[in-house]
Amino acid sequence: MELLEQQHSVTNQTSVLLNQLLEQFIASQDITQTSRVSYRNALKQFFTWLESACPLSPNRQTILAYKESLDVKGLRPFTRSAYLVVVRKFFEWTETLKLYPNIARGIKGAKKQVKSHQKNALTIDQIKLLLGSIERSTITGKRDYALINLLIRTGLRLIEIKRSDIGDITHETDRLLWIRGKARDGKDDFVLLTNQAYEPIQEYIKARTNITLKSPLFSSLSDRNYGRRLTIHSLSRIIKQRLRGVGIDSTRVTAHSLRHTFGVMSMQAGASLYEVQLAMRHTAPTTTEVYLGDIEKLKRIQAAPERKLNDFLSSNNI
Repeated sequence: MELLEQQHSVTNQTSVLLNQLLEQFIASQDITQTSRVSYRNALKQFFTWLESACPLSPNRQTILAYKESLDVKGLRPFTRSAYLVVVRKFFEWTETLKLYPNIARGIKGAKKQVKSHQKNALTIDQIKLLLGSIERSTITGKRDYALINLLIRTGLRLIEIKRSDIGDITHETDRLLWIRGKARDGKDDFVLLTNQAYEPIQEYIKARTNITLKSPLFSSLSDRNYGRRLTIHSLSRIIKQRLRGVGIDSTRVTAHSLRHTFGVMSMQAGASLYEVQLAMRHTAPTTTEVYLGDIEKLKRIQAAPERKLNDFLSSNNI
């Protein structure tokens, strides 16, 4: 019993030390406020696990055990990797300051198991059906058409739509929508607005009242929140309702599928991987390469040997 109490005492001391270092580590990182929250949550989860695992002195095997615990939880590879990245950065920092050895050195993140994206891209026929179903004589129709059309033609994220103001559009020869991207502090990136993307937006804006350049690009039309910025949840709900309205109702087809559609169809239209990476604001080409898997899947379906075999067997009365 005395030995067990000593072990708990050592573990508690280690836990207290790491938690004290947490805020110092967060403060030392040159990251956005959103990333600070993510880092803090990831490390607190690790420290909580560490305390329950009760190792006398955390070492490399401890990190490997933590990695396995994330896998057992059934978390997605991206989520597991994100947690491990923060833990690695933390121990790199503690070793640099000679506060604690880097016990996470060389620990790899989770491997992605999927060849293609987990959301389906829309087909040309589905795009025609979806956009053609929206009645544009009402302000609701003008808004929803402009929103969905913009997402398909630019690959914007919903968070980027949510943050956009009317004044973020530059009305020059090349019309641009300046955006604040994922984990960014300012509106220092952009998407190009073709005439087909720009004109429905202008039609919607002209139908609105009491707006300024600071007004949200897409706003609520409900009595309760009229004119206010649409939330990500509201944007997603609007798009999902429009999809269901034309019979497209699947867990693999969501609002994010519109961004996915942009990536897949841009490559089908002849854009290079690098060009699509820049347009979609991916930090790594491996993220964009996922869309190549979807193009291969489409080719596989279109030239399916199963159909050829079926025709052959049918011709032989089988």
